[in-house]
Amino acid sequence: MKATGIVRRIDDLGRVVIPKEIRRTMRIREGDPLEIYTEKDGEVIFKKYSPIGELGDFAANYAETLAQASGHCACITDRDNVIAVSGIPKKELIEKPVSAELENVMNDKITVTYESGKIIHVADGNDKYNAGVVVPIVSEGDTIGSVLFIMKDGEKPSEIESKLAESAAGFLGKHMEG
Repeated sequence: MKATGIVRRIDDLGRVVIPKEIRRTMRIREGDPLEIYTEKDGEVIFKKYSPIGELGDFAANYAETLAQASGHCACITDRDNVIAVSGIPKKELIEKPVSAELENVMNDKITVTYESGKIIHVADGNDKYNAGVVVPIVSEGDTIGSVLFIMKDGEKPSEIESKLAESAAGFLGKHMEG
């Protein structure tokens, strides 16, 4: 654990303010859910909660199935990180922060396909992999992640890839609701 040197007091309602610098660094936005853990030595730990992240093995198997069905690399992300990858070396993308472009697509809650000049990098700081189609995963009205296919340079997704990604995102969103 890394010490920040920042000390905050608990107010009379039991609230603690997480400093802006930490929220920005950890990509914590207003309304984001946090898990609270306690340690025997008195530590209280806040961790960003990722409902999609809880699906770990399931998401990995789903990405593998999507890649086999489409013949393209498939990724499943939560709001912040790539959580499942199939069809490329996992170490290049797995657990990497999503790019700002991908975050914007998720915020807009719309399906986006590759258009000439509209490049959506998958991971922050990695311009090697670009999404051909991105579909946000929406659960109970909130975006919780995305399903995407990575296309080779200049390759455009067919309607099949778009429908596969939409079906996967719809299924994962419903799965998280139930």
